Amino acid sequence: MGALHKMTGVIVRHGGNIVSVDILEHGDRSAVHFEIQHISDPDALERDLRALDVIDTVDRVPSMLQVYGKRIIVVGGGAQVGQVAIGAISEADRHNIRGEKISVDTIPVVGEHQLAEAVRGVARLPRAVALVLAGALMGGEITDAVKEVRRSGILVVSLNMAGSAAKEADLIVSDPVQAGVMTVMAVARTARFDIERQRGRTY
Repeated sequence: MGALHKMTGVIVRHGGNIVSVDILEHGDRSAVHFEIQHISDPDALERDLRALDVIDTVDRVPSMLQVYGKRIIVVGGGAQVGQVAIGAISEADRHNIRGEKISVDTIPVVGEHQLAEAVRGVARLPRAVALVLAGALMGGEITDAVKEVRRSGILVVSLNMAGSAAKEADLIVSDPVQAGVMTVMAVARTARFDIERQRGRTY
């Protein structure tokens, strides 16, 4: 009872800033993964966590940002999502072998409400920096969702499609493979591509 409260209390006493928390259930046991910043004495924190009666083991692992890096999320119709992924994954590989860390997540989604929820969800995903709208027709509630995620700082790239959603994107690209490539270039620190100079354009 109160296991999470006890653990976070120890972290706070050590001045830690909890960036994210994941709880994984394994039968009658749970694994809690914290990403923590600003710990001056990690060894002391680990000792104090081990001393809690609710904890069996404590392991230090690399953060998800260190392992998987920035996330690009591709949503829309299956065929278009697949083509965008081809471009994004190929370009990400080119930058990742030079020290960048970029991962690509895809989800084919059907229906205006479902797509709008998927778009809004990107703003809540850890490490997400960019969204690609990969479809043939998006508007209505999806357009409102695009505006919301852009306000949260997420870059939005759209295929050139029917509907009002594309007009709210930072960049519109007609070819899906090129859309994936340009999205990676826009977020990669190893690329010479300034999205501020391209914002609002259609290719």
